Amino acid sequence: MNILVVGSGGREHALAWKIAKSPRLSKLYCAPGNGGTRLVAENVAIGDADVRALADFGARERIDLTVVGPEVPLSLGLVDEFEKRGLRVFGPTRKAAELESSKVYAKQFMARHKIPTGRFKVADSAAEAMAVLRSGEFSLPVVVKADGLAAGKGVIICKTTQEAEKAIRSIMVEKQFGEAGKRVLIEEFLRGKEVSFIVVSDGVRALPFVTTMDHKAVFDGDEGPNTGGMGTISPSLFLTDALYDEVMRTIIGPTIVRMAEDGRPYKGALYAGLMLTAEGPKVLEYNCRFGDPETQPQMLRLTSDLVDLLLAAVEGDIGTQKVRWSEEAAACVILASGGYPGAYEKGKVIEGLEEAARVPGVEIFHAGTKFENGRYLTSGGRVLGVCGTGPTLAAARAKIYRAVGLIRFDGLHYRRDIGTARMDG
Repeated sequence: MNILVVGSGGREHALAWKIAKSPRLSKLYCAPGNGGTRLVAENVAIGDADVRALADFGARERIDLTVVGPEVPLSLGLVDEFEKRGLRVFGPTRKAAELESSKVYAKQFMARHKIPTGRFKVADSAAEAMAVLRSGEFSLPVVVKADGLAAGKGVIICKTTQEAEKAIRSIMVEKQFGEAGKRVLIEEFLRGKEVSFIVVSDGVRALPFVTTMDHKAVFDGDEGPNTGGMGTISPSLFLTDALYDEVMRTIIGPTIVRMAEDGRPYKGALYAGLMLTAEGPKVLEYNCRFGDPETQPQMLRLTSDLVDLLLAAVEGDIGTQKVRWSEEAAACVILASGGYPGAYEKGKVIEGLEEAARVPGVEIFHAGTKFENGRYLTSGGRVLGVCGTGPTLAAARAKIYRAVGLIRFDGLHYRRDIGTARMDG
């Protein structure tokens, strides 16, 4: 099979790395890929938001399966365009992907179908948002969310009224996230343990992946602004078998069923960001793709063929799949550019990669890198994901941080507490 992975991050490198191991693979492409994907696939110089060019490439190269990594091409209708041309593609349609591309739609969907989530109000202007804030309906801390896509940075937890007012002005007046901030949500702050719950759906059934726990805040101790993710562990430390079953029964199952009933059948990866509250699991947000950096340790633990699973989802036959997972623990530590998630410089030379990759049990997935003149350079905020497995989480962490210590670039920043941070809201 000829397979195309769309995207350029660490998630896409991990997916390509796993797909490259499939006996069904003939040729693997990544568009646009990064400095690391070139090691397992042929990079194609087409941006992941160029839907028409990607579909043209798929048709011209007779691509048998396209796997869409990031959210932007899904929100632009890449799946719809590929399906229109008779090309098999893994991911939700544009309408189904509104679960992620519109936080307002997602919240209203959950409210309409009684899927557990926090209380919320929608505001169409800064004045309306300020009025909601000052009404006293929401106690502090409070959450302010941009409606649209904001690369994982559009959620601001505000401990004071002043912080909330600043967040509203930043999103709606100063347009920090552009058109994504035309509407905002004011939400109840949920307390508990945060969990990433990821499934693959064929539009009717959902097959859950092993659990993970993301670390969103930029600094140790879960401090500082939210990022796209500074690291993750698998399995989650907090999700018991009983809670796992409850999530499938009260959240995942109803989401897939109700989306189909609403005329938006959901095929692809569905990510539910959950808070395990005293009242039970509640949805913080949906993502309509595999997680990043959750995918990286999940691919390390997956022992069955990923291509078989993705094809079954596309063809509506996921019930036939027997997915196998390693019992080992896995983790991922993100190495970020100085200044991330704010402004940062690019083009820094990365050293020590070969030495770090030789640490037993470690895999390094590239995110914001490019390969130029025989050297790897930084090209994004999240640069590398250093990942590993072990019989225990502590063993996996020891390997990873040993490898991390061998990698150098100007401005390098990472959290030193992935897997040990106190994550309790």
